[in-house]
Amino acid sequence: MSEVDRIRNQFERAFNGGAWHGPSVRELLNGVTADQAAAHPIPGAHSIWELTLHIAAWEDACRRRLEGDPAQLSDDENFPPITDTSEAAWEEAKRKLLKLHNQLLVAITATDDARLDQPIIDSAETTFNSVYVTLHGGVQHSLYHAGQIAVLKKAIESVAS
Repeated sequence: MSEVDRIRNQFERAFNGGAWHGPSVRELLNGVTADQAAAHPIPGAHSIWELTLHIAAWEDACRRRLEGDPAQLSDDENFPPITDTSEAAWEEAKRKLLKLHNQLLVAITATDDARLDQPIIDSAETTFNSVYVTLHGGVQHSLYHAGQIAVLKKAIESVAS
């Protein structure tokens, strides 16, 4: 198995399941309603919905960077505003996350191991991490926010009890 295949596998486990740490992003989002996703049970913390869109934005930024776009996210791209909290909008947010995740997996698959130690973007203006560090950072980022989603779910359950 190539190193790129191993990294892709880590993204798949973090997102779809089978990681040793616990529930994946998809497993955590399973069964969450729009009302729960939009809730702010912890003052000052992002909602599950906001975190879902944030994970999607950064998985897409990783893909874009693999494809040569420096992908410097604006505040609204980093945490997109949520203006519609309907079940349909929540389902669309989850579909968007899945779509962008799958696009990232395709881009990772197209990456050669020889590129892993090179900067993800060759730029004189900004220093970028290597492809290797960027992709591992992407997995770590998703798992960090998955942990936040797990805590938010527990907080929502405790309020509902």
